[in-house]
This record gives sequence, structure tokens and C-alpha cells, in this order.
Amino acid sequence: MERQNCFKLYNEEERSQLEQLAADYRKFLTDCKTERESVREVVRQAEAAGYRNMEDLMQNGGEQLQPGAKLYTVCMGKAVALFRLGEQPLSAGLNILGAHVDSPRLDIKQNPLFEAGELAFLDTHYYGGIKKYQWVTLPLALHGVVVKKDGQTVDIVIGEDADDPVFCVTDLLIHLAQEQLEKKGARVVEGEALNLLVGNAALADIDAADKSDEQKKAAKQAVKANILRLLEEKYGLQEEDFISAELEVVPAGAARESGLDRSMILAYGQDDSACAYPSLRAMLEVENSQRCACCLLVDKEEIGSVGATGMQSRFFENAVAELLNLTGEFSELNLRRLLQRSRMLSSDVSSAYDPAYASAFEKNNVAYLSHGLVFNKFTGARGKSGSNDANAEYLGWLRQVMDAAGVHYQTAELGKVDLGGGGTIAYILALYGMEVIDSGVPVLSMHAPWEVTSKADIYEAYKGYKAFLMA
Repeated sequence: MERQNCFKLYNEEERSQLEQLAADYRKFLTDCKTERESVREVVRQAEAAGYRNMEDLMQNGGEQLQPGAKLYTVCMGKAVALFRLGEQPLSAGLNILGAHVDSPRLDIKQNPLFEAGELAFLDTHYYGGIKKYQWVTLPLALHGVVVKKDGQTVDIVIGEDADDPVFCVTDLLIHLAQEQLEKKGARVVEGEALNLLVGNAALADIDAADKSDEQKKAAKQAVKANILRLLEEKYGLQEEDFISAELEVVPAGAARESGLDRSMILAYGQDDSACAYPSLRAMLEVENSQRCACCLLVDKEEIGSVGATGMQSRFFENAVAELLNLTGEFSELNLRRLLQRSRMLSSDVSSAYDPAYASAFEKNNVAYLSHGLVFNKFTGARGKSGSNDANAEYLGWLRQVMDAAGVHYQTAELGKVDLGGGGTIAYILALYGMEVIDSGVPVLSMHAPWEVTSKADIYEAYKGYKAFLMA
């Protein structure tokens, strides 16, 4: 039952493959910090690999699809499903890799810009489970889109190029923080205090005699007025355009190798890019599979998989129905049979053992960095509340698949039974009656602005996901 550090086991060729995959993964992490950016990159890579948009096929009246056909479909720019037809009919079921491409962050509110103390701020609302105190005094970047009233979309990325300014959330100086430090961790920094500092320069004054009423009003908030001037000059934006904006605040900077031995990766958003990227790579490299292979990357997992782009929507079910229609196999019965006969790996991260917080883990049932792909038979909280609990038959089959492919894997729980817990999209797909289990990469400092993974675990996840799709 003991698992080894995978770095002990690799030959020179495997180490070379591992390093190349890790380099590609770091680029994905650096370039894709939001769900929109991730989906755009997935589509770019998929089209380069010969995948075609299902929407185009449907508009053109469809065609007779053959085994090996590669298709994708996108939902609102925030979720994507890729399909590669296998030798067997669709009604035999799919092999599905399902991950999410959203990560904890700060979102800009709809009426965010204000001035206080001659400083300009953007008001935020945190997204997902975060420790709020971790987000102060970090260099932060602004990513997202603004849709103007005329329908024009303006893409925003500020803080990633070397010449870009960055932003931050301020914190109270230690000299005056006695009362703050007596608060519980959840309240050391309040949610409404997570205001993004964006400016300090006041707009140049105009002689009072020449001022319009609007200019006189702006003069009272000259720093805010200057920020609005800059937004208009650079992006053509008015303050009202914040109403139809989706702007996300994320840590600024590139993903980096970590450790003197360069064995790890330090980056934002590894929950769940650590699973989404290996899933994508495995999907793009699948050839001649017996069953239809599917890679499903969705949004909103960090807030309960809700909304039109979350797993609880009908996006995936509708996509499968359209696929059946394109192959001439559609019926309501075939759709239900296909979903029930499918198998899924819910590709999501697991907690890694951290000796600094050893009391939170049960050492025989926790994932260790560099020990390979993790299978979590169940997640949930305390008495498995909210869990998908995979059955023994499925685990037995997966063991056979992984061993035959030489994949190094481990089994784990999130932490000690009574300490809390977490969930994934697994239970949602299990509602169709399909076989589902959580399977992913162990992460240190999960949900922190910067998270740590092992290159070895990313590599083993890629190998395991590819073996699963081909099984």
C-alpha cells in the first residue's frame, strides 16, 4: 500500500517528457488565468488538432460522421466540451474527463469606482472559498471583458506585461494592528475591505470661471475623475460600462518552477488547471479509441457549479444530444442509455500532505506530492455529506487500466473526517447513473493566491487520463 516518490522511478526519456509537459503547463497557467482565457486557448489548440465546431456542422445541415471525427462546442465562452468519436456507437457510452476552469479570485462589482482619502479604488466581491487575508499587499492584475451598450466587446488584461502597472489591496500597518490581530482569521480582513487600489493622481484643475457644472463636480473627486479619463482614452470606456463588465482580479505574474531542484510549480489557478490542462493534452492525443472520448471543462465549480456555464446546467446534456443527432442516433432513450453507460473521471485536485499542518491529515489516507495521480473514492464533508461515493467495481476496473499503462497513482481523502470537506462536479454527473470518481493532482496551499504542485503528479495525471480515454 506504500507509494513511492515518482522521481525515483523515471528514466531519462520520462524525465524529458515530464519537463516538456511541465513547461507547456506553466505557459497555460501564465496565459489562462480566467475561464474565458482558458476556453479560448482550449479552442485554439483543439482547432489546431483538427477539431471542428459542432455549431458549424449543425448550421450546414450536418454530415455523416465517421469514427475518429473530432468536434467541440462552447457555452457562452466559459465552458467547452470536446468529443472524439470511437469505433463503437455512441450508445455504448462515453469516457469523460471533467474538470473546471474557474478559480478563486476577486470580482469587480457593477458600481465599483470610488474615491476616498484622495485614493481611487475598485470595489470587489470575492469569488469562491478564499482566506481573505491572503489577498492583501500582493501584486494583482485585472483580466476580463467589458461589453459596451452598442455591443462592442473590450478585452482587458492589465498587470501581466513587464511595463504594465499592477494593483493591490492595502493592509493596516503592524504598528496600529493590535485590535486587528485579535480578530479570528475569517475577520482579520473583511470582505468589504478588499478594495483594489487603482490610482492617486488628481486630474489637473481648471480655473473656476471656466468650469462646467460637471467639471466642478469632478473636481471634488479629482483622482476618480483622472481614472475615468484614462479608461476613456485607452479603452473608450465610460463609468456606466462597468454595469456590463466581467472583470476579475488575479495574482499578477507568470507561473514559476519552484524548489532548488525545480521539481515543483508555483502558480495561481492550479485548482483546477492542474487537472484541466492534463485532461486537454490527453484528449488531443487520443487515437483509435473504442468508445467516444470526451473532455468537458466547465465554469462555476468554485461556487457550486451553478448558472448556465456550470455543471448543473444542461449544456453537457444538450451537447451530447446534438452529437447523437449528428450521428443519426438520436432518441431520448439513446440519450439516457448513453449517459448511464458512460464512465467519468472528475478531474479535480486533492489536498496534499503538509507537515507544517500535520494535525489536519490522516497520514495513511492523504495524498503526497510526487506520489502520482490521486483517486478520491469520495469527497463531501464529515459523514460523506454531498459526496459521490464510487463503487468498488469501478475502482477495480480503474486499477487494471492504470497498472496496464504504467501509471503511478495513490488514493486519498481530503483531510481528517471531522475537520470539514469539499466537493467537485462528480456528484452531478453521477445523477445520470454513470460511473464517476474524483481523480486529480495533489496541491499544497490550495485556494491560496499561489498554489504548489509537483511536476511528477502533473505528468502522471496526463498519463492516467490518456489511458482512461483509450480504455
